Amino acid sequence: MPGVVDTDKHPVDFGPQFRVLNTDCTATSYSQLADDLATHCRREERHTLLVDFTNVHIVAMRSKDEQFREITDTMDLFVPDSMVLTWAVNWKGGSMRDRVYGPSFLTHMITNSPPDLRHYFLGASQECLDLLLAQIRKRNPDFLIAGSHHGYFGTDDEDAVLADINAAQPDLVWVGLGTPKQQEWIYRVRDRARAGALLAVGFAFDVNAGTKKDAPPWMQRMGLTWFYRLLQEPRRLWWRYLYYNSVFLWGLLRQKS
Repeated sequence: MPGVVDTDKHPVDFGPQFRVLNTDCTATSYSQLADDLATHCRREERHTLLVDFTNVHIVAMRSKDEQFREITDTMDLFVPDSMVLTWAVNWKGGSMRDRVYGPSFLTHMITNSPPDLRHYFLGASQECLDLLLAQIRKRNPDFLIAGSHHGYFGTDDEDAVLADINAAQPDLVWVGLGTPKQQEWIYRVRDRARAGALLAVGFAFDVNAGTKKDAPPWMQRMGLTWFYRLLQEPRRLWWRYLYYNSVFLWGLLRQKS
């Protein structure tokens, strides 16, 4: 049975939730999520919504790593970011036509964001960040960039970074620090951040800045984005995909039985 979003905590209905392993994934779409976030951000009494663009790796980590699970249990929404996870959601009763992929969601928002919505970008190198912001301004001059900061900061700088974010009064904070760093950062600042939502989007900065290539559309449709990334960075990613993909598939089979 699908779960229901707590309407006391979330007056905006973000959609039904379906449990995959031990993660309640929200069935939504690009346009629906964009509209719901804008509605949430415009509420006078809003709390800071914590949103994770979730893939197989993250769901598997949550099933095996107790500390990571405790950190990410504070997330309000787990949005299916991979085709494989989207298929799993539909197998559990969802009706998603497509995943809501973090890089593509950022692309969607660059084009469709309401002009009054304020955006802050945290993550990547300064070079990548500069390229990203230049691309955004080129694609949509009306896109409101409230501020930005690169992702190469330590714990000693965390308070200053958060102060810069809060001073910018953003509606959406795009967090591209990579897993698990972005989830850990969101966990630490969740009660101090003054924003409409913190969005853990991982790879989105690199793709939209043009510093890294994404998988061809046909591979994305077949759920092979992970395999394309493995081919690009085999030494860094082979163990992650071998181990966590196996954990996910085994957990899904056990859940089915």
